[in-house]
Amino acid sequence: MQKCDLTGKGKQYGHNVSFSLRRTKKVWKPNLQKKTLYVDGRKVTVKISTSALRTLKKKGLLQTTAPTK
Repeated sequence: MQKCDLTGKGKQYGHNVSFSLRRTKKVWKPNLQKKTLYVDGRKVTVKISTSALRTLKKKGLLQTTAPTK
């Protein structure tokens, strides 16, 4: 399923509207990436949206390398 494990961001539904105002169904999917993070010293693979990934990097909470002992 297309859903971010961290933020819960998922698919959005709507219509494509042509010049003649005909409506066809459309789906917008979030930009999800598989990322391996370290939580409490354990590897965890998560599907995370790129906007959440940027926020983690900005806040300094992202740790993609193994913690040193």
